[in-house]
Amino acid sequence: MNVPTKTWTLMYRIFKEVIPEVHQILGEWKKRAEEIPNKELREHALGSINKKAFHCEGAGVYVLLTRAEVRTELLRFIIAYQTISDYLDSLCDWSESQDPENFRMLHIAMKHALDPAANKDDYYKFHQAKEDGGYLQSLVETCQETLNTFPGFENAQAEMEELSGYYRDLQVYKHVVKEDREPLLKDWFEKYKDNLPDMTWYEFSACAGSTLGIFTLGAYASRSHIAKVQAQSIKSAYFPYAQGLHILMDYFIDQEEDLRDDELNFCAYYPNEEKLVERVRHFKQHAVKSVSTLPDSKFHYMISKGVVAIYLADDKVQTNAAMKSTANRFIRFSGLPTAFFYINSWVYRRKTKALHGES
Repeated sequence: MNVPTKTWTLMYRIFKEVIPEVHQILGEWKKRAEEIPNKELREHALGSINKKAFHCEGAGVYVLLTRAEVRTELLRFIIAYQTISDYLDSLCDWSESQDPENFRMLHIAMKHALDPAANKDDYYKFHQAKEDGGYLQSLVETCQETLNTFPGFENAQAEMEELSGYYRDLQVYKHVVKEDREPLLKDWFEKYKDNLPDMTWYEFSACAGSTLGIFTLGAYASRSHIAKVQAQSIKSAYFPYAQGLHILMDYFIDQEEDLRDDELNFCAYYPNEEKLVERVRHFKQHAVKSVSTLPDSKFHYMISKGVVAIYLADDKVQTNAAMKSTANRFIRFSGLPTAFFYINSWVYRRKTKALHGES
């Protein structure tokens, strides 16, 4: 299997093996997106690919967990599923209606993508724009087709669907009219809090907003048969803490943008910087502890460190003195592996921008 266990080996293989194939597959979906008849849907599809490619780059790391002969199929699943997520997030962000029924129906696509037996549906039933030339359905079918080839999928499916269910609910509740968001999210949290470690409603929402657990389950399902108890252990290793750490970092770098656009931001609910740093440290510590129970624990340990670094290398942090100061605190308590990933991520982003002629 040759799963990387050292930071420099992991970084080398990400840049050498993963990222080039990610962009090759994304390029194919970009061509499909360019053919979408409806202008609004076409712009959202292209925008979600162009602006969120780093989501697929990061998620693509999980192909290093599986056998070489199935990596392309796993990567096809990961990219298709993440592209659905980013595309629908864009549609919901800019929807004129803010209709929860519309958001729920759109995200049925993410449920069907994890169910090869699911029939086609009209995901745009309540949406103002509808003609996408089969784009969303093609993404769904790609997920279904690839998952059907994974020997362990049958026993991983229920856990993948559970994590997807949390994600879909979050996408509905966080996109409704502003005055309804917090009440709905708080009521939703009440349904689950007795089975969760001590956390706030907004921290639970962050835990629900990640797809990393789904991709981890997909990776192990692709490489061999797994028992249901193993699938449950994998899910528990990533949810809640590893996924929560991931999305807290995502929201941390988006604070100014979300404030400007009047969007919900879970990091903004912490009363001060000290509490934010304390809770991020808490999530980091528990994420590392949780993934240490998994096979390939050194790989998952590096991913939990790398998640922090990838987001903190973003320009939104580098150009904001206050955020950069807080980010430096995150890097210090996350240790040398995070610092190593941070430097490499920073260099990669600048090389990528230079390649595309960006300042």
